[in-house]
Amino acid sequence: MADISLSAAQTAALRAIREWFLSGTAIQQIFRLFGFAGTGKSTIVKHVIDELGLDDGEVLQACFTGKASYVLKRKSGISCSTIHRLIYRVSEANEAEIAATRQKLEEFETAALALYGAERVAADAEIAALRMGLKEMRQPRFGLNKGSPVWDCKLIVLDEVSMVGPDMAADLLSFGKPILVLGDPGQLPAIKGAGAFTGQEPDVMLTEIHRQAAESAVTRLATMAREGIAIPYGPHDELVCKMSSRNVTAAQLLNGGQVICGLNKTRFALNNAMRKAAGFNGSALPTGPGEKIICLKNDHALGLLNGMFLELDGIESADEKRFRAVVTTEEGEVVGGKEPPKLPIYAGHFLDHEMLDPKRDDRDWRVKKRLVEATYGWAITCHKAQGSQWENVIVIDDKWGRTRDQRAQWLYTAITRAESGLVILD
Repeated sequence: MADISLSAAQTAALRAIREWFLSGTAIQQIFRLFGFAGTGKSTIVKHVIDELGLDDGEVLQACFTGKASYVLKRKSGISCSTIHRLIYRVSEANEAEIAATRQKLEEFETAALALYGAERVAADAEIAALRMGLKEMRQPRFGLNKGSPVWDCKLIVLDEVSMVGPDMAADLLSFGKPILVLGDPGQLPAIKGAGAFTGQEPDVMLTEIHRQAAESAVTRLATMAREGIAIPYGPHDELVCKMSSRNVTAAQLLNGGQVICGLNKTRFALNNAMRKAAGFNGSALPTGPGEKIICLKNDHALGLLNGMFLELDGIESADEKRFRAVVTTEEGEVVGGKEPPKLPIYAGHFLDHEMLDPKRDDRDWRVKKRLVEATYGWAITCHKAQGSQWENVIVIDDKWGRTRDQRAQWLYTAITRAESGLVILD
């Protein structure tokens, strides 16, 4: 760490975190280190780990999405995983438990034959509950991992956690470990139901762009966006540029990185064009592996998180509102257990790409509650991109935002999703 010099503000932040870790965690479990892109939050974390003498394993880094954890691991050299992988595990009933429940159900069913009136009504209710319990026992469930490495660590570092909601935050806090949260107030406010760690005032707020970071074109453009300064057209380094969208084809977008836009109508048009360019133009619904799919709703029982990318295989139609498929996460894990079931998936979000139905949500809300919700992810909105990072990003600036401040937050958030490669299309 000797070759990286800290500014006065970074040194003060390092001191504050060190003092909190050594003497303040009993009364304050969370320390919030906030700062704009390029202010050196990750650099400070490296110094903290070094000064405290924490080994890999004693400090655990985690992000909400797999993409962000991959980027952070490459930047820091320290192991990093998704929060879900870090603290949860799959729980499945064993054959003995299933057999015992089945036997109990059979005994209740036999005894109920001799009952009448109120006693029979009560027995039928108990039988229905046992049948439901037996059905649920056959489904894998996620719960807190009693063998999680968190139990043995001394510090948790969380980055890109704007999508973390109160339930996951409470599960993290239940381990009783000190948590250092890195946040960026320049980004768009967290979507409804998220932002459990970033919705409070920071303990330290960094505003000065570090000298090394200022050499990054991504950081320079992000700072310009945050300050409301117009970004000029043309190259800003060999990997970063701004250009007109008129001469860019959907086929070129396919290989340029994750596409981010502002408006849903833009998203629909881009997904349709990119699907067609990729050869998936025979159906409004996904047709198999290779389709880029993003999850739209948390389902902790299945281990699915809003914003994670998925792959579908073995797709088969069920009815006009749903289809079934084997679902695999972006980390290569099959959802639903060792013998992957075909999960029921809501079709409406995909069909909206063919014809947007404003009344679909009001009509289907009961159906959706029981289904996996997902849609095409070739292009995603900036709000959906929060909490993730990609090595290369293409920002389609479709003028989202009603005010100057909203515009600045949106463009800043979109730009900071890029690690190194960035194209802004206007």
